Amino acid sequence: MVENVKMVIAVRRDLDLGKGKIAAQVAHAAVNCALKAEKYEKKLFREWLMEGQKKIVIRVDNEAALMELKRKIEPLGIVNELVNDAGRTQIAPGTATCLGMGPVEENVIEPITGDYPLL
Repeated sequence: MVENVKMVIAVRRDLDLGKGKIAAQVAHAAVNCALKAEKYEKKLFREWLMEGQKKIVIRVDNEAALMELKRKIEPLGIVNELVNDAGRTQIAPGTATCLGMGPVEENVIEPITGDYPLL
């Protein structure tokens, strides 16, 4: 049995997004990661659901920091989703706003994301 499973979503703070826009982008990341995990990481997904779908939202300084996180987690096989905005409201189309990671065991993701400040 897998324990202590969570999802981490990293949000860029250099974009000056409104609270509602941030919430929408985080929701996109969480839903897409959950759907991927349900298909490819069934055991982790089930544990995450049973444990209450823990989600942590952290902030990163800019797109470079977001992409660095993606480069760190991909070799570990962690489910992830980079959210690129459609550009209908506050920012240009295709702008990377956040990165969803997991669900994944805390002992795997914590060394990578644990030092980032919460949003």
